[in-house]
Amino acid sequence: MNNPEHGIAGFRLTEHTWMTELGNWIDAISPDGRRAGALLFDARRMGLPGVRERVVAAVLTDQRLVLGGLTGLIPVADVVAAGDQVWLLTGQAVSPTLADLLTSAPIEPAGAASALVETAQTLIALHAAGVTHGSVHPGTVVVTSEGAALLSERGLSDAIRGLVSPPERDAAGWAALARGLAASFVAWAPQAAQLFERAAGLAGTLGLAAARGALLAEQASLPGGTIGREGLARAARGRSAFAQPPAHAAAAAALPALPRDEGDIVTLLGPGRVWPGQPGPGQTGPGHAGPLHAGPGQAGPGQAGLGQAGPGQAGPGQAGPGQAGPGQAGPGQAGPGQAGPSGAVQFGPGVGTQEQRPATTAEQIWRSGRPEADTVQRGAGGRRVKAARSRRWRTIGSTALFAVIMVGAILAWFRLSDAPDLAIGSVDVKVAKKSYGCDATALVTGVVVTNGGSGVITYEWHKNLDDEVVKGTVQTRSDQTSYQLPLRWSLNGKATEKATATLRIVSPEPARTDKVSFTYKC
Repeated sequence: MNNPEHGIAGFRLTEHTWMTELGNWIDAISPDGRRAGALLFDARRMGLPGVRERVVAAVLTDQRLVLGGLTGLIPVADVVAAGDQVWLLTGQAVSPTLADLLTSAPIEPAGAASALVETAQTLIALHAAGVTHGSVHPGTVVVTSEGAALLSERGLSDAIRGLVSPPERDAAGWAALARGLAASFVAWAPQAAQLFERAAGLAGTLGLAAARGALLAEQASLPGGTIGREGLARAARGRSAFAQPPAHAAAAAALPALPRDEGDIVTLLGPGRVWPGQPGPGQTGPGHAGPLHAGPGQAGPGQAGLGQAGPGQAGPGQAGPGQAGPGQAGPGQAGPGQAGPSGAVQFGPGVGTQEQRPATTAEQIWRSGRPEADTVQRGAGGRRVKAARSRRWRTIGSTALFAVIMVGAILAWFRLSDAPDLAIGSVDVKVAKKSYGCDATALVTGVVVTNGGSGVITYEWHKNLDDEVVKGTVQTRSDQTSYQLPLRWSLNGKATEKATATLRIVSPEPARTDKVSFTYKC
């Protein structure tokens, strides 16, 4: 599986690779021998203006969250450039994903509930920190060999498009994930399916905290009566050799000691490098929270358990006593363009203020809105000064209006041109019972998981006992990733037959199929 002849920045690349909307993911081995992941970004998208900087800014935010104690994200080790290529390197394996497990074998309800609870907690913590994920679907939920569910690709989809997804988009993605899991349990664990459907509804109406609370409060309705990782861990270990125990603390501690650049490979996460709009290490900027900790079963920063704020605790998006809310500077913290306690401020990549010196008259005039200039000019030639000032403000106003129009046009172009094409992630076919008696109707259900793109799924149901082909289409939406395609197969007469129903996805290409068999005996 390993191919030692190919590597990047000390990471050895294997032959296991898969495509996503961001580019090409590859299972990799880190320089210290740990299983990791490497993402080669789509060069066409990375070449667009500002995309590389936004990706780096998103990764720097992730690193601060992980180093601050957030354990629900795949840790990013580095982002490097090699010529025209840009690579993201992770400190932990990025396979298997929940999408992989859904295509190989049924997931136990207890494990599915565990994945939903943990991903909901991670999203709640992200939202409390003032950031969102932006692309929650089965392909971005990584399952470790211990059964932990970690989110990958946080903020990268938004960074490439130049957008900022609201928390509601994350909630919608999580709800679609819950409904997709519910569909796989309808036949053999109906109570679990109903619980997941209720949680999905709560996520869309009352929020993720309420949905997570419902799963914890009603776990007695699951087979076995409790939420557990064991089944999910077994499925992960059976699906991928790259499932490994998480080592969040070790990964975080290893971040500063990564290999240095070699040859024409350049790291984009240089020490002390601060991109515009991103606070430096140890600083808290607008919309960013300080240290976080949100392990399974624990409430994230500013949150109380089960979606309720306890005494002295702030709910999601609210600032508690002595805490700074998004866009506000707390005590001892510097807001945008203000000096911190040490008197040092950073603006842009690596540009910082030096030791303070008395401001010149020109600097004082600039910072105070030119009141002294008005006083000096008012005595002689006042009307000429007013006319010149009027022209200047008209020019500034026109320039600002033009800039706003251009920004709107660029954002609209991103929305239209970079919307992901519809792609099928997995197809799974199940039957309600394995055996049917005389004159029965078998309920066969196909579950199709997509990448969240908008489009039309064209499908066909084939039955081995007759020539009838049932054709249909489904219109997909960007806020849903799982769809059910039911087939009601009526059987009658005296016979003993093995009936097989095959679901074939005709488009989008490539075509995919899955089938299930049952016995008819009369």
